[in-house]
Amino acid sequence: QVQVVESGGGLVQAGGSLRLSCTASGLSLHAYTMGWFRQAPGKEREGVSCISWSATSTYYADSVKGRFTISRDNEKNTLYLQMNNLEPDDTATYYCAASKSPYTYDCREFSFAHWGQGTQVTVSS
Repeated sequence: QVQVVESGGGLVQAGGSLRLSCTASGLSLHAYTMGWFRQAPGKEREGVSCISWSATSTYYADSVKGRFTISRDNEKNTLYLQMNNLEPDDTATYYCAASKSPYTYDCREFSFAHWGQGTQVTVSS
């Protein structure tokens, strides 16, 4: 059974930084495109960033470009999201997900099958 677990969320002041991590059991992440999504209260879930299995391709939502960096360590079976210069609008539950199929690069939400339970990020003004 695949289990995806996020960590690293917390409360931070505007302008601060956090690094989210995502690990998985039952799934070797090296073959899968990985993504970070977030959902704020009362809003739909949105894609934040995505990285191909080889890390040669990345995607960032316009709202986080230049502030967030996605990376992966396939040897550690871990995905990261470095979030700098955080803003109150970044407050949300952040989810990690792995693509449905290996060796495919598609950052659209329906392409992901294995989801974590989320980690809360709260940015105070």
